Amino acid sequence: MDWENEYLRWKEHATADPELTDELGKMDEAEIEDAFYRDLAFGTGGLRGIIGAGTNRMNIYTVAKASQGLADYLNHTSNATSAADLFTYNNSSGAPSVVIGYDSRLKSDLFARTTASVLAANGIQVNIWPALLPVPAVSFAVRYLRASAGVMITASHNPAQYNGYKVYGVDGCQITTDAAAAILAEIEKLDIFVDVKIEDFNAGVGTGKIRYISENVLTAFIETVKKQSVLFGDEADRDAVIVYSPLNGTGLVPVTRILRETGYTNLVIVKEQEEPDGNFPTCPYPNPEVREAMALGLEYAGRNNADLVLATDPDCDRVGIAVKDRHGKYALLSGNETGILLLDYICSQRVKHGKMPADPIMIKTVVTTDLGERIATHYGVTTRNVLTGFKFIGEQIGLLEKEGKEDSYVFGFEESYGYLIGGYVRDKDGVGAAYLICEMFGYYRARGIRLTDRLHEIYAEYDYCLNTLHSYEFEGSSGNIRMKEIMECFRGGVESIGGKKVLTVLDYSRGLGGLPRSDVLKYLLEDGCSMVVRPSGTEPKLKIYISVCAKDEVEAGKTEAEIVNALKTFIL
Repeated sequence: MDWENEYLRWKEHATADPELTDELGKMDEAEIEDAFYRDLAFGTGGLRGIIGAGTNRMNIYTVAKASQGLADYLNHTSNATSAADLFTYNNSSGAPSVVIGYDSRLKSDLFARTTASVLAANGIQVNIWPALLPVPAVSFAVRYLRASAGVMITASHNPAQYNGYKVYGVDGCQITTDAAAAILAEIEKLDIFVDVKIEDFNAGVGTGKIRYISENVLTAFIETVKKQSVLFGDEADRDAVIVYSPLNGTGLVPVTRILRETGYTNLVIVKEQEEPDGNFPTCPYPNPEVREAMALGLEYAGRNNADLVLATDPDCDRVGIAVKDRHGKYALLSGNETGILLLDYICSQRVKHGKMPADPIMIKTVVTTDLGERIATHYGVTTRNVLTGFKFIGEQIGLLEKEGKEDSYVFGFEESYGYLIGGYVRDKDGVGAAYLICEMFGYYRARGIRLTDRLHEIYAEYDYCLNTLHSYEFEGSSGNIRMKEIMECFRGGVESIGGKKVLTVLDYSRGLGGLPRSDVLKYLLEDGCSMVVRPSGTEPKLKIYISVCAKDEVEAGKTEAEIVNALKTFIL
């Protein structure tokens, strides 16, 4: 891209947002290059980037261009009749319709209105949530309203300067490779200042082209989540003191509502993180995977002698938890640990009560702990491994649905704190996960069992498993080049890592196991260890996932440290 001329074009034409105009006037040469050296990438995760001026930023123009591309794609395929099509048109008029939602991030409401205004101008019926709500509410509404697609304005757990634009198909699942490529092809045809149609948002509401989604749809979502319970009449202790933080995001209303309606009334809300605030003043990196984001909740837990701490990320599709251990101290559980606890609980309850389907299936990503597969096998459950990204778990549920086997799905999870208990939505659901975590906690508490004790029992049965994630940042265009060089270095042939012999290398760029091609490498090491290397699809980071099996925590920690130290050869 000729970034210098594109910058001048933006200075001339990008006048609708005064903040962008001001920013464009203050940029130095390095800032101009970074903002304009490429278009913000559109892929299976939609758009995600830093908020600001430029083609490589999230702003009303890049959002509008993406929306125009989506509109063109929907309108060009609106005569599709095949059930195999990624978008099928089910609304009564036969015309495309879209559900739009947004989270608490800076400019999320503005980007949602911009999206609605462009879609409405292109003859697409818009259904928009009247207030900010979680990702799963969009996935659910797409299915419930029989819409053609969905858009969620969110950057998930990224820092405050980020925002994003996720696209969902008719099944409520994030678009996968083919649909993303088709939409991108439409986007690339467009001139960002010439080819985008847009109409006034309020005028669209007045004519009915833009409709607000009814509260009844939210109620239907909550009631559907309640049906995912696996107590099957068993007793659960609901009197525990639960500290909850929505991390200034969207979880407050749906999470507190479902917990209170199901009897968990001893809720303590973290006041500083209760209300939506895209600046995230007390948790600059609002990710429950990060201890700092959980710190205030842990303070509240100590002051209130709480039994359980819950935190959901800004778009409420991820959940982090902390529980008391046998020494009375609060232990933060990883996404893998919470996932295997939920998997074990769900499977054991289904087996106990004769509720396991005939052909049960658990779905996880390739970077998620392999211990999950061993637990599933113990209960007679088949595991399907998919690429990183919950969209691929949702896609598998859709395939089961087409085969008439949706009931075979019993659980899906990923190491990055994402869980889905049923097929009612097709993305990870922090509302449903928070609900079932509380149920699981209450079930064991009624029997005098701590979650940490149950976790140790699992390790005693299947061996201890340590899973860690290491992220290395590479900013800007030079960083992008460096990540590609590192991936090629890994592909150059590695015989051992940290003293562990490489047994097999799985290169998913070749499309292994029928999965889409992806820049992911998985090393299967001796002694049941493994390592996955991949560039992030949403951040300027190289991510390395290490899994170590050992007889105990000390031995696992030593082996993991040796592997991490060996990585310096490749990264530095």
